[in-house]
Amino acid sequence: MDPTISVSKGCFVYKNGATRAGKKAASKRKRPAAESSSLLGKEVVQQPFYEEYRKAWNQINDHIADLQHRSYARTLEQLVDFVVGQAERDTPDEVLPTAALLTGINQPDHLSQFTALTQRLHAQRAAMVCVLQSRDCATLKAAVETLVFGLVEDNAEVEQMEDEDEDEDGAERDRKRLRRSQCTMKQLKSWYTNNFDSEQKRRQLVVILPDFECFNASVLQDLILILSAHCGSLPFVLVLGVATAMTAVHGTLPYHVSSKIRLRVFQTQAAPTGLNEVLDKVLLSPKYAFHLSGKTFKFLTHIFLYYDFSIHGFIQGFKYCLMEHFFGGNAFALCTDYSKALGRIKQLTHEDMETIRRLPSFRPYVEQINDCKRIIAVLTDDDYLKKKLPQLLRDCLLHFLLFRCSLEFLTELVGDLPRCPLGKLRRELYVNCLNRAIISTPEYKECQQMLSFLSKDEFVAKVNRALERTEQFLVEEIAPLELGEACTAVLRPKLEAIRLAVDEVVKATMATITTTSPNETSQATDHLTPVRSRQELKDQLLQRSKEDKMRHQLNTPTTQFGRALQKTLQLIETQIVQDHLRALQDAPPIHELFVFSDIATVRRNIIGAPRAALHTALNNPHFYMQCKCCELQDQSLLVGTLPDLSVVYKLHLECGRMINLFDWLQAFRSVVSGSDNEEVAQEQIDPQIQARFTRAVAELQFLGYIKMSKRKTDHATRLTW
Repeated sequence: MDPTISVSKGCFVYKNGATRAGKKAASKRKRPAAESSSLLGKEVVQQPFYEEYRKAWNQINDHIADLQHRSYARTLEQLVDFVVGQAERDTPDEVLPTAALLTGINQPDHLSQFTALTQRLHAQRAAMVCVLQSRDCATLKAAVETLVFGLVEDNAEVEQMEDEDEDEDGAERDRKRLRRSQCTMKQLKSWYTNNFDSEQKRRQLVVILPDFECFNASVLQDLILILSAHCGSLPFVLVLGVATAMTAVHGTLPYHVSSKIRLRVFQTQAAPTGLNEVLDKVLLSPKYAFHLSGKTFKFLTHIFLYYDFSIHGFIQGFKYCLMEHFFGGNAFALCTDYSKALGRIKQLTHEDMETIRRLPSFRPYVEQINDCKRIIAVLTDDDYLKKKLPQLLRDCLLHFLLFRCSLEFLTELVGDLPRCPLGKLRRELYVNCLNRAIISTPEYKECQQMLSFLSKDEFVAKVNRALERTEQFLVEEIAPLELGEACTAVLRPKLEAIRLAVDEVVKATMATITTTSPNETSQATDHLTPVRSRQELKDQLLQRSKEDKMRHQLNTPTTQFGRALQKTLQLIETQIVQDHLRALQDAPPIHELFVFSDIATVRRNIIGAPRAALHTALNNPHFYMQCKCCELQDQSLLVGTLPDLSVVYKLHLECGRMINLFDWLQAFRSVVSGSDNEEVAQEQIDPQIQARFTRAVAELQFLGYIKMSKRKTDHATRLTW
């Protein structure tokens, strides 16, 4: 066995004459780290689908990073101004300047903000920064040591990296590092006096606590009192990362501590607002050919809203969907710009063409062909299908561009209606439009009814806003794209027709429209006919009630304004909703190349099932290990070649609530040794087998399946199932 391989964690020391890392190690730290090699082989990395995946992810990731950087840049600027402004105070006192940054409930998502703040302060050479994590500050002594070590040692490395361009020999200087026992406030004061005594070199000492709620209350209070006591000689500035609300600060700090700080609150962007911004401007952007189906999109947003509020987690889930989509084969490399997709058609092999033929939307495309020869050619001739692919790809890309523009129109039209039947946000309408035929839903009919109840001014203003927003979207987002002109050519005449209908609504009056049809005339004269008996009057009233009911069902307006409004709504329904906001099952052929809809795979891999995974791993180790010694014909079998933990687990499943440890050990020995003779059972147990059993039982207890019984010392209690 290799001497460095151990079941337990350990540290292995080799006395090979090696000395402390000196100049060579220091110079090595200055070299840029080499890029990590991919775990995938060259046969995968060089495939077209992987190249397209890397390109798509890099573009989306850069877009998201830039958007997030701009979203909290204003807050960072305010924080930097607050820190720099403390240096201008001429009358130092024992009141500690403190900034409370309300970050939101998901703390790991906001660590990048504190990293950006640190980099900004270092770039301006305005402050020395130390980030104190709650895990490093279990006691006051540990907190002070971490604080001093972070300000002295970590910032010394930053200074050395900043000055290495000015001093070429700076990397070769060997500086004596502080020990943890030397990290005291006295040492910090001496270091600051020696390095930043003059006004030109004076810098603030910023202490950042990114997870304020996780700190021990007593440790935090004592640390704040120590910092405030040294404010006269050391220019401390405290930054608190508050995940919940300001009530947490007031509840943690009593009056004798809160009176020692001067608190200023900074507000960052809320997590749902940040997610909506990422969705609207990046993931729903028409510049990307990749799309999520309605169910997958809704699944990822529900994880965010109901589980973790983590934007980073949502982005990683989207990345997994992107990876799963492109790793379906080289046929999915066509999910790119139209011109690049045309260039990749020639590289498709027979297997790639078969992948396209197996797409669910390809069958309806074949069934609508009337010529038998063409059907045979599409199904068997790869060259013939390659000639058809450019038009199919163009139809798909154009469909999603028109869908996105129409979604912009509908969002502006129905997003602020009472109760928001179709949804208030763009992402909600996106899900509703992709999941089902929205035109036949009760929610859409309710929206139409609400729009018909609006006054003339409100209706005209709402439709004009929708038209203006769509025109702006066409100019800013669609026009720069490759198929932007084709999309504009299709949609702009329809928008113009709606605009003309709105003009008719403006000109319409509330005058009643007279009917001139023969039937209506005869009915009108019938109503005026004098009756001779009570029965005739009854028949006429019954007939008139039926006609009124039928007219109400047909919803035929009787005024000019009502007719014009109804015509406009009908035009919006046919030209925008019915033509372009179609459900995914009504999308053009081979749209699966551009849409990821395998929600079962995403749910299985993103939301883990630890109990099922543990049971599978312990009951059938071959499922994960794929070794021949663990292969079982029946999962209920017990063989000695299984891992000890698996044997112990399968034996404990056969027991009741209380497990006798001696009987358990005997069963374990019989399985491992492969013999169940009574003579063997009477023999003394091998210490090696007993040690293996003890370790397996301890591991099973660590996993939470059993616990040692307090009632019977030689028994264990089952905790599951």
